[in-house]
Amino acid sequence: MKNLIDIKELSINEIEDLIKVAKDIMQAPEKYSEKCKHKKLATLFFEPSTRTRLSFESAMMELGGNVLGFSSAQSSSTAKGESVSDTIRTVGCYCDIIAMRHPKEGAPLVATMKSTVPIINAGDGGHNHPTQTLTDLLTISCEKGRLENLTIGLCGDLKFGRTIHSLITAMVRYENIKFVLISPDELKIPEYIKEEVLEKNNIEYIETNDIEEYMDKLDILYMTRVQKERFFNEEDYIRLKDYYILDKNKLEKAKQDLCIMHPLPRVNEISTEVDDDPRACYFKQVRYGKYIRMALILKLLEIE
Repeated sequence: MKNLIDIKELSINEIEDLIKVAKDIMQAPEKYSEKCKHKKLATLFFEPSTRTRLSFESAMMELGGNVLGFSSAQSSSTAKGESVSDTIRTVGCYCDIIAMRHPKEGAPLVATMKSTVPIINAGDGGHNHPTQTLTDLLTISCEKGRLENLTIGLCGDLKFGRTIHSLITAMVRYENIKFVLISPDELKIPEYIKEEVLEKNNIEYIETNDIEEYMDKLDILYMTRVQKERFFNEEDYIRLKDYYILDKNKLEKAKQDLCIMHPLPRVNEISTEVDDDPRACYFKQVRYGKYIRMALILKLLEIE
């Protein structure tokens, strides 16, 4: 594996290996503290990000490496009209590996064609976010102890949510996975995901717009925000942004070992009163994200 653009590029065995290394890092961080000494990671974020960018930077620093890069297209030569290809070829002269986020779908794939160093897709438009998916898989593995025999509720923006699309694509490869897809009609899961991913793999799924209807069946509830930046029309966003707010009342029928996840940032789709519930895993998810990115950097740099 030279790059990571799409979660589908990883086999189940490769995912298992990454999870195993991430868990080992969690157990014995000191063993890994100089693995990337004298290595440099460039974070090229053509679209704003707090968590993903800082997670990558923190991961590299904890491996003993260094970080350079930019956090918006305006602070790069793209603002002067430079092409993505030229930026990548230039930055590749200064670093050993690149983590790249871009608003255009497919931009990181284009980058791999010109890059002399490994590229990690840190999110491209509404398309893919493979390291968030690896974070989610590590979270599920640690919190539930398994990646099979799960009923997963996905709630909120299922149309534009790249984290949702990537997670479904990853989870359908495990045994006995069922999905409950909870969204307003305007933000339903795209047809191509239903046809090419769910139905093609004979995955059982239910579509509903009621968050409480199947709450007692869920092992995992994955909440997402309605993403203002993906809407063409402010009125639609305002009408839909508070469609689901998870609070204590809505969790009354939920299992005691439910795992509540969210890729963050949250706006108000999870009430802060849920934060103290032992089932809330979304801040743990942030920590898991750092460890899985450490494992991925080591793998792409071929460091044992």
